[in-house]
Amino acid sequence: MRKISAALTFSIATLAIGFLVGACGDNSTPNGTANTGSTATPAANSTTTSSDKGLKIGSLLPTTGDLASVGQQMLGSIPLLVDTVNACGGVNGEPVTLVQVDDQTDPRAGAAGMTKLATLDKVAGVVGSFASSVSSAAVSIATPNKVMLVSPGSTSPVFTEKAQKGDYKGFWARTAPPDTYQALALAQLANKKGFKRVSTVVINNDYGVGFEKAFVQTFEKLGGTIVNKDKPVRYDPKAQTFDTEAAAAFAGKPDAVLAVLYAETGSLFLKAAYQQGVTKGVQILLTDGVKSPTFPEQVGKDGDKFILTGAIGTVPGSDGKALEAFNKLWKDKKGGAPGEYAPQAWDAAALLTLAAQAAKQNTGVGIASKIREVADGPGTEVTDVCEGLKLLKDGKKINYQGASGNVDVDANGDVVGVYDVWTVGDDGQIKVIDKVTPK
Repeated sequence: MRKISAALTFSIATLAIGFLVGACGDNSTPNGTANTGSTATPAANSTTTSSDKGLKIGSLLPTTGDLASVGQQMLGSIPLLVDTVNACGGVNGEPVTLVQVDDQTDPRAGAAGMTKLATLDKVAGVVGSFASSVSSAAVSIATPNKVMLVSPGSTSPVFTEKAQKGDYKGFWARTAPPDTYQALALAQLANKKGFKRVSTVVINNDYGVGFEKAFVQTFEKLGGTIVNKDKPVRYDPKAQTFDTEAAAAFAGKPDAVLAVLYAETGSLFLKAAYQQGVTKGVQILLTDGVKSPTFPEQVGKDGDKFILTGAIGTVPGSDGKALEAFNKLWKDKKGGAPGEYAPQAWDAAALLTLAAQAAKQNTGVGIASKIREVADGPGTEVTDVCEGLKLLKDGKKINYQGASGNVDVDANGDVVGVYDVWTVGDDGQIKVIDKVTPK
């Protein structure tokens, strides 16, 4: 790769922030850490190959910041997919190149990273981001640069609304379903468990506010009451203390509190609520933003007891026809089992490569023109990416069945999924206890 001068790097970051201010109202930097203007990050600029030919894709995911504990779980999927594709001949007769960037769970850093990927690396497609606020910033740069952005985890309903208006011109899709579905699933779960009065507390960004609105609407339709509907608790992603928010969220003696959080700030919030004594007798309802093996430990213990013991939550699950093969490949190559959103990240990268082969061109325009066709077309069902590439090279049509699900991407870039219901055990371990499909 070409070296980037300090001056050029600074100008790119400045340009990216200009894009961001016009496109995304969430300018926050989590945990008080600031992006100083450099687009370089600890994980940036690493590639799986050094070829200047062929399809070039990027990843824009958090390995640092508020969502690092989840982002790191999915990061391994994309190089694994690229290595698999290259081992069976690549795309359009050439190896695929991957450029990885850490978005730091920060819209500003994500905008700078997306600008670099689009204008310097000249990628055709990007897997990213995870945080909806970062994807909001990134897609405003991807679209005019004709780069296909496929998120494995940005679930805000805002993307559906903007896609319906034509804002993305087809350069946006995601392999995780929007929170309109997860909020519906969690509201139905709360109703099923007999909770009548629920309060909400959410991170104040696209993800949190979008989830809150969808949950409130659904829970009220089911006959429930939102205790703090007139005074919703929405915390600042930059906050370091949460005593006021904790007291407000648990006021009014709710049966349960829906907490839509990110891991680092969310652990501080829940710890503050516990220390105030307001969590006693109240069910904690959580979502995908905090489902990582380390989260109960982050929240902490009281003596030998984990504070989060008994909390329940939902997370987009994986039930695709390719899941078993993906899990085996992961175990063979990396050991153990893949983490949250790893199947969605694999599918996002798979769709980019399959669409480029279907278009017979390594461009964002080509990928955007074919991604829905390979995801939900009338062709042969395939679960193996190499088989799909071979059929496409032979001029056949395919219908890719992914690891996360059938990934039938619709006109708005959305998919429908299944959700795992999880809980925190006495030992602090997260266990999946059920599956729920929104109705």
